[in-house]
Amino acid sequence: MRCHEVDYEIFGDDMQIVEVELDPSEVVIAEAGAMNYMEDGIGFETRMGDGGKPSGGFMDSLLSAGKRVLTGESIFMTHFTNTGQGKKRVAFAAPYPGKIIPVDMAEMGGELICQKDAFLCAAFGTTTDIAFQKKLGAGFFGGEGFILQRLNGDGMAFIHVGGTVIRRELRDGEVLRVDTGCLAAMTGSVDYNIERSGNLKSMIFGGEGIFLATLRGPGTVFLQSLPFSRLADRVLRAARPGGSKGEGSVLGGLGDMFGDR
Repeated sequence: MRCHEVDYEIFGDDMQIVEVELDPSEVVIAEAGAMNYMEDGIGFETRMGDGGKPSGGFMDSLLSAGKRVLTGESIFMTHFTNTGQGKKRVAFAAPYPGKIIPVDMAEMGGELICQKDAFLCAAFGTTTDIAFQKKLGAGFFGGEGFILQRLNGDGMAFIHVGGTVIRRELRDGEVLRVDTGCLAAMTGSVDYNIERSGNLKSMIFGGEGIFLATLRGPGTVFLQSLPFSRLADRVLRAARPGGSKGEGSVLGGLGDMFGDR
């Protein structure tokens, strides 16, 4: 099934919005609750499952919904259809600071593997599924867990990552080592594994985490500078009693040392 061809425009810098332009009868699918605004003439319908392909019946929808639960997403997706005359626009907003990445799935070989909460919206015909890690080490210690999300299609898809995004093109056999939480997405051709970050001293005191992701080309890799888990951890630490002191102050450091009673 070929995906619908949609046009788009991205607004903003750190809190971005993607505005998708639909011709009559064109459809874009999105995560439930991602819509920001839409023009008159756009109709929407919430469906169970990944919503990117015609339903094969109740059991097929139930299975698709169950897969989405495993990836931590809502069991529902919303279809937005241009039911009017002429071009209409609908916009979707990112849930936290970062960048929206427009991905031409045809250029990615029809497949993109991304962190489980990265998907924002896509042209109708794009399907979402779970991608089990082949190696247990990558699953248990990979930062994003044993399950990643797989997108398939040949149209435009939009994913959201935290902070600044870096796109790297890996040559055949080229290796890139990445903090596990900073891996946002990659094409299916990239080999992904987990290895120790160094010797025992480096693992404990290095501050870079115990494990690193080893990516081997060929393929395309998208990296994020600020994983949401890291952002949430900083917010929680600042919200603790005494956590509002300036990080550079001596008293703030002493408070952290003796704050837990």
